[in-house]
Amino acid sequence: MRKTCYVTDQPIRPELVALQERIARTLDDERAEARERRHQRGNRTARENLADLVDEGSFLEYGQLAVAAQRSRRDYLELQSATAGDGIITGTATINAQFTEPARSRAAVIVNDYAVLAGTQGFFHHQKLDRICEVAEAQNLPVVMYTEGGGGRPGDTDVTIQIAGLNLKSFRAWAHLSGKVPRIAVNNGYCFAGNAALFGCADFTIATRQSWIGMAGPAMIEGGGMGVFDPREIGPAEEQHRNGVIDILAEDEADATRLARQLLSYFQGPVAEWECADQAVLRDIIPEDRRWAYPVRRVIETLADTGSFLELRRVYGRSIITGFIRLAGKPVALIANDCQQLGGAVDAEASDKAARFLQICNAFKLPVLSLTDTPGFMVGPASEKAAAVRRMSSLFVTGAALTVPLVAIFLRKGYGLGAMAMTAGSFAAPVYAASWPTGEFGGMGLEGAVRLGYRKELEAVEDPAERDTLFNRLVTELYELGKATEAASYLEIDAVIDPADTREVVLAALRSAGH
Repeated sequence: MRKTCYVTDQPIRPELVALQERIARTLDDERAEARERRHQRGNRTARENLADLVDEGSFLEYGQLAVAAQRSRRDYLELQSATAGDGIITGTATINAQFTEPARSRAAVIVNDYAVLAGTQGFFHHQKLDRICEVAEAQNLPVVMYTEGGGGRPGDTDVTIQIAGLNLKSFRAWAHLSGKVPRIAVNNGYCFAGNAALFGCADFTIATRQSWIGMAGPAMIEGGGMGVFDPREIGPAEEQHRNGVIDILAEDEADATRLARQLLSYFQGPVAEWECADQAVLRDIIPEDRRWAYPVRRVIETLADTGSFLELRRVYGRSIITGFIRLAGKPVALIANDCQQLGGAVDAEASDKAARFLQICNAFKLPVLSLTDTPGFMVGPASEKAAAVRRMSSLFVTGAALTVPLVAIFLRKGYGLGAMAMTAGSFAAPVYAASWPTGEFGGMGLEGAVRLGYRKELEAVEDPAERDTLFNRLVTELYELGKATEAASYLEIDAVIDPADTREVVLAALRSAGH
């Protein structure tokens, strides 16, 4: 039985009273005006976000008594409240402890405080950031960082031992955690310059619709002679979501915090309680007519534990879906072709998106499920203008570097290099490669194969109607040759399965691979 100590209510010494008063000046109750200004704008305070993120009573704060390096120009008592913590709250806590093992729930937390000098980064602010990055690396803690703020601060007059301060360690320290611990950035409001650099360095980015994120704010842009802009013209959330800077777009700070907890949970291990949908539904999702599209997210949501699917970068690289699911409580990374976008063809954006996602999942040892239905890579002059050769090839490089197990399930089309890229570069790379009965395979799309392979025969038929009849017959013949059961008989894939058995097949394959 766990026991706790207690503290009796007795008179305390003056120095302890002074400490309690000093600490109180860093809290919201003693900064009521700042809190009210935040609330009037529809925002929460830094400590309100902190309290919503971490498990109650678990936060251990670092550097709470810091103030801005401006004692030579401002009253020290004023600084204790107006520049509490030098504009940043740092510490360790548990998050999601009710769902996972205690050791897995530990995390480092960084919350920039916009109510302190517009969330700008000062001398001691950077020192606190450096310290918590060191703690996160030493203790192998994932990090959640709230990034709202205006970048570097020029007014720290106490600092007389530097010229530009470009030898500070913060940005390198934050970036140095890449691939070592998961890093989640959360933003609401303005996020410019140094704050935006930190946001962009994170493994995963969440931002509210009321976010503006850019590598420079209005003052720096104007100072550089590049025009005068309202801050809301710079990197609005909808724009940064479309271009892939923002992984998940949240409604508000409460929603963003909930999403941060959920996203972190996939790196905290399995959960004990889960439910799933009737898997028989999967048997009828693929249309009987192979030319028709279908909503692959319905496949994902049926296959996954109920409510466990979290999608990343939904409106960027739309022909590939990336995200996380759970299967029987276990976290799994997912990539899937969306045949409602470009027919499922893998374009340059989607390649970038999938490659980055797989790199992160590999770094943090999450197994991968690939739901494949693609006619191949998106080709043509427009595709080449988007640097297709370099960007599409990155999927092969990333796939070849995977050390985590990948299970491939072919829902329908598996053609050409694009299908190979969806399976870590080869159908032989997955720990298990299975197809639904609707699967069809070929070195290229059937229609293209007929046009190229039977060009002379087709040109020899003068009547257009007869030519179409011949074309359709040849496509049908190739389709029969490339059906899933034929591919399995030649051992190009491992099995053809009942769609309703997909969950159990994937779980069995992952178990056999040690996951």
